[in-house]
Amino acid sequence: MHLIQILLPHYDNTGQRFSATIYRSLEATLAERFGGVTFYSRSAAEGTWRDRHGSQHRDDIVVVEVMVETLDRDWWRAFRQGLKASFRQQELVVRASAIELL
Repeated sequence: MHLIQILLPHYDNTGQRFSATIYRSLEATLAERFGGVTFYSRSAAEGTWRDRHGSQHRDDIVVVEVMVETLDRDWWRAFRQGLKASFRQQELVVRASAIELL
């Protein structure tokens, strides 16, 4: 079993908040494909990073989780590229961890 986590921004690079529609569409897509999805969006997580020029940036993020039996890396890579385009991001974190259900 794998836990997929997707870290999404609340705001675009101009400071405009993304519409709830984009998150609901993502929720529907993942729930349909994998049978369930969890969004942590009520209290935004905060992320800070430095770009290649040394400038510091800060983001409020939404964490999306999906559990999958089999990790289809090619599908997730392509899905990540689509998310990068939809959220107008240069980089976007989609990570997978092997988990054991107890």
